Amino acid sequence: MSRRATHEVPRLSVNVTSRQFIEDKFRYYRWMHEEAPVCQGRLSVLRVFFLAGYDDCVSALRDPRLVRNRTTATGGGRLPLPLPKGLTPMISSMITNDDPVHRRQRTLVAKAFTPRALGKLSERIEALTHELLDEAERRNTVDLIQAYSLPIPVTVIREMLGVDEADMPKFRSGLRALSEGFNGWAILRTLLFDMPRTVALVEELIERKRSDPRDDILTGLIQAETDGEKLSREELVSMAILLIVAGYETTVHLITNAVLTLLQHPEQLEALKGDTTLLDPAVEEILRYAGPVHGTKPNYAVEDIEIRGVRIPKGAPVIPILGAANRDPAVFANPEVFDIRRPPKKQLGFGHGPHHCLGAALARMETRVALKTLFERFPNMRLAVPAGELKLQSLPLWHRYERLPVVLRP
Repeated sequence: MSRRATHEVPRLSVNVTSRQFIEDKFRYYRWMHEEAPVCQGRLSVLRVFFLAGYDDCVSALRDPRLVRNRTTATGGGRLPLPLPKGLTPMISSMITNDDPVHRRQRTLVAKAFTPRALGKLSERIEALTHELLDEAERRNTVDLIQAYSLPIPVTVIREMLGVDEADMPKFRSGLRALSEGFNGWAILRTLLFDMPRTVALVEELIERKRSDPRDDILTGLIQAETDGEKLSREELVSMAILLIVAGYETTVHLITNAVLTLLQHPEQLEALKGDTTLLDPAVEEILRYAGPVHGTKPNYAVEDIEIRGVRIPKGAPVIPILGAANRDPAVFANPEVFDIRRPPKKQLGFGHGPHHCLGAALARMETRVALKTLFERFPNMRLAVPAGELKLQSLPLWHRYERLPVVLRP
């Protein structure tokens, strides 16, 4: 973060919640890189400082003056609006806590995502992809999200957590509302109905695990201790919700965006089909070029700070825009070109620093296996509709499609 003379933020405001921004985000990113790498804008009801530059985003995500817990910075509540006490587990989680609380919580769950633990999942994921494609092949024309991209991570995280298959639709319904229901008046429905219902579902699941422990992550969290201290009830609920959401939400759309991007770049797809050693760099380039997550949770300034000479007052929320950082021309040559042979540089699709996505390795593995199986079995698959007809979901700082209709065997 540079320390030039302080100046006011640019007048042109960015509203990341607007449909215009969601549909044309990459043009906004270009403008930000050229004119306003630090600018103030809006996220729903919040006035926020946005960062676009790669180096600024990396620095911010490691800066101890920027914290996730709003109370630390402002002395107020965790959110800029009051919430019923019963909803505390929804907003007090690993991704909204800072060290040492964050480190303690992360340590308890990290063992489920070690290379050794994930290695045991590889065969299960491959078998699952074939099961799903056997079913999809009978229909031939399918929405790839519902037929393939969604069931893979949902099944994996359900089995890892020990959630019964019959319960998963209830969780998905409530959690979808939480990820999609913070725009406009939908926020009232989310706060008053969806969040309490989801908390109750998770509390019921935890009680079942207490009385009938199994070999799964959730039972492990209930029984785990660090320094002689177990997770509290609120911590257990918030960790379970976070794992369910984070366990499938990003991966669904990473797989979807990967397939779409490759279908739109046939020369890159042909190169990948001819050389599977390109799978790893292809996934990294997809995360950079078309990753689903474009921003972090708000970070709050614990004191007045400057970024590129722009003064950010104490208590102000700051959001690094990861999608913009991944297209920073100062870091990535020809950033708007999709190239699976691009020289490796660390993209920020899974964040950076202490809050780097704990499930990144799992999401990468699921995506690699999903792509390999799909294009081996259906090398000539194509979109079932013109690409221009595909619609993005109206979610700020996400890049997610509503549907992805494909023909498996044209």
